[in-house]
Amino acid sequence: MEILEQKNTSPVIQEILASNNVKVNLAPSQLIEEALINGEGVLTDTGAIMCDTGKFTGRSPKDRYIVKDDITSTAVDWGDINFPISEEYFDKLYNKMTGYLKNKNLYMRDGYAGADKTYRKKVRFITSLAWHNLFCYNMFIRPLDYKLKDFVADYTVICIPEFKANPEQDGVRASNFAIINFSKKIVLIGGTGYAGEIKKSIFSVLNFILPTENNVLSMHCSANVGNDFDTALFFGLSGTGKTTLSADSKRKLIGDDEHGWSDKTVFNFEGGCYAKVIDLDEKKEPEIFKAIKYGSIVENTRFIEGKREVDYANVSVTQNTRTSYPIYHIENRLEPSLGGIPKNIFFLTCDAHGVLPPISKLSIAQAMFHFLSGYTAKVAGTETGVVDPETVFSPCFGAPFLPLNPVKYAEMLGKKLAENETDVWLVNTGWTGGPFGVGKRIRLTYTRAMINGVLSGKMKNVGYRNHSVFKVSIPTACPNVPAEVLSPRETWKNDVAYYTKANELALQFQANFVKFNDIVDNDVIDAIPTPNLSKVQ
Repeated sequence: MEILEQKNTSPVIQEILASNNVKVNLAPSQLIEEALINGEGVLTDTGAIMCDTGKFTGRSPKDRYIVKDDITSTAVDWGDINFPISEEYFDKLYNKMTGYLKNKNLYMRDGYAGADKTYRKKVRFITSLAWHNLFCYNMFIRPLDYKLKDFVADYTVICIPEFKANPEQDGVRASNFAIINFSKKIVLIGGTGYAGEIKKSIFSVLNFILPTENNVLSMHCSANVGNDFDTALFFGLSGTGKTTLSADSKRKLIGDDEHGWSDKTVFNFEGGCYAKVIDLDEKKEPEIFKAIKYGSIVENTRFIEGKREVDYANVSVTQNTRTSYPIYHIENRLEPSLGGIPKNIFFLTCDAHGVLPPISKLSIAQAMFHFLSGYTAKVAGTETGVVDPETVFSPCFGAPFLPLNPVKYAEMLGKKLAENETDVWLVNTGWTGGPFGVGKRIRLTYTRAMINGVLSGKMKNVGYRNHSVFKVSIPTACPNVPAEVLSPRETWKNDVAYYTKANELALQFQANFVKFNDIVDNDVIDAIPTPNLSKVQ
């Protein structure tokens, strides 16, 4: 296929793409064959290809950079998330990387980011690994064949795991890197085979340009739609149930991870799903289990000994085992992947302190507070001796991918909630009856029943009471959920112990939010949890 001129691409890349060593827009079957010939992976009993990502089995957020130039210097929220790199260092790495690529076997793929045609971006991916190119096919929206003839990319992503930087010469911290240049509209990824860096680099791009150029709120969330075309969003950090709870047999999936909210639509950025598969169980997550078939990828997994069957309990490589598959592998999906304005939004948190209600309703100010907090708690699995959870705050439930100040996204959210009268709910998928190690995990059946109660409209007709520490509104009843489950204090059966732990979490919320106190409105400040000292004296 002819490689047409790309307006934002240098003559160097044009020369590389025009060579005979570049294979363009291969079909999945061709890429799988290429990957097998290259020794990049092996087939499983379902037809999925199993590949390893090498040294890096997850993203490396400390090695993600944004070029600091006229576009980004005052717009980007520089700090612990967004690390600057100079134009000079970028150009130097770019020249070294493109020089390295000459006469190398490469794969090129064109795709869209964004199901809404008004806001979608065209992206060209250049990879040295066939399975990475398959990943791009799965994860981004696939143009129709006739659209490829005159495809002009808005952004170019070059991902070459075997190319390593020299930290002493190239202005980076380590040999691996992911660098976004908004002026030249190029992303460079090197030194890492973790495919998620490709996906998240474009998410970071959209998180910068959609809010600033298009007044579209970019979101790290899953989304689905009911029979009445009522859209629901699910925000949450890893381990909170975002993918599981949005995969509902009674509702169609819009997408499982990245979306935009415009004046008229909620639309998926992607054309596929990238789900964790640790301890994947066919009965608990049948949609994901069935989606792992020919054309899918499983990363860093291992076989059951003597078989070609994936052992999803095996974490010998990493606990971050994953699968990538095109969204059309999910039977209950919405096509195209865009819905209307959301009626309900769920903030999912796995509270290992065991003190947050399993479901509560938030005011707009409370929604902005919890959106900016992005709270969950990580538990170190079942390792011996681990008792205390690790409290995690990630603004907007996706801090590593936000080039702008989180308050920008929160203000956009608050405005959209007010304009559309969208309800927001805080859902604790973590512990009840005590903290991790004492209480027990809230039943998935109860969590699903609470979400179904909201989506069916039945939660509008029940009574509510305010929590004295967290200030949220707790329902007094929910269909198919015992009343005592709705009150975390009652499940503890020890008021002093409960409020001691609740006060502890409230203080953590306060300490985390200090950085926002001077830049948010007073009503958001009023939503900050306050310890109830009278309950522990």
